[in-house]
Amino acid sequence: MKAVLMPTIGEPEVLTVQQIPEPKIQTPGQLKVQVKAAGVNPIDTKLRSRGVFLPEGLPAVLGCDGAGVVVETGNGVQGFQPGDEIWYCSGGLGGPLGNYAEFTLVDESVCSLKPKTLAFEPAAAGPLVLITAWEALFDRARLQAGQTALIHAGAGGVGHVAIQLAKSVGARVLTTVSSGDKAEFVKGLGADEAIIYPEEDFVEAVDRLTDGQGADVVLDTVCPMVFQQSIPAVAHYGDLVTLLEPGSEMNWKEARNRNLRIAFTLMLTPMLQDLPQARAHHGQILAECGKLIEAGRLRIEVAQCLSFEQAAEAHRLIEGGHTQGKLVLRP
Repeated sequence: MKAVLMPTIGEPEVLTVQQIPEPKIQTPGQLKVQVKAAGVNPIDTKLRSRGVFLPEGLPAVLGCDGAGVVVETGNGVQGFQPGDEIWYCSGGLGGPLGNYAEFTLVDESVCSLKPKTLAFEPAAAGPLVLITAWEALFDRARLQAGQTALIHAGAGGVGHVAIQLAKSVGARVLTTVSSGDKAEFVKGLGADEAIIYPEEDFVEAVDRLTDGQGADVVLDTVCPMVFQQSIPAVAHYGDLVTLLEPGSEMNWKEARNRNLRIAFTLMLTPMLQDLPQARAHHGQILAECGKLIEAGRLRIEVAQCLSFEQAAEAHRLIEGGHTQGKLVLRP
């Protein structure tokens, strides 16, 4: 089968299309999937440039996100059958089982039936960011109707779905963006207020927009500096969630004075730590997001679709930053 192989750590050019053996089902709960599209995420570029996580090591097929058609099932599979169209976040952390390939193996617990109204490309772009945003907003921060959420980088992969998920439960959404065009984009997703951060200090803007109360929930998807700067934008007894490590230079005084609840979201943890129940929760999240998509209340923005032969270009675009929406590879 054709796959994008990463034989060594390096620049995007290390990604090359090669022929490798098709995978064979190894456990009763596995599905063999013909991959129709693979999402490209920042974690892919970090693994390529820094090294993979899993002991299977190199050469590796990257790509955590996928959407495709079930072609074979293990003898213990109960929820799927050949011909089913599915989406999932699985693999791509080391070894041959990633989604930059024509076929892969996925445990049925992490999969959900692809929404019928969704093409394979946006379906492949969705799982990692949807699960991340869901866990951050609902599992960690417990966002509820009537609360105000500040979502950083609202035009990005996680940000653009986080806006929609927050609106789906009746929250008021403020978000930061870098330009007027992106402000229009996020308002089209349902954001109540777009703060153009090169033009206005976002803490001052949140203070103004909340009459000095601050946001009940703040989601940082950017960097340790933004995490630190966000603390005074959080309401007293509010929640500050980050996808990143805050760093060793953090000053926690204001967070303590505000009695903030600090939380971390790393959606890869169930894969890295082999936590079956947590992985099954990911499949449940996708099922819930699928309902929102089919109801017309959630959409996934695909910035560009590229071929497997253009995988290096996709990585360069991700590393360049400021991509609006997601990138997808097709076999």
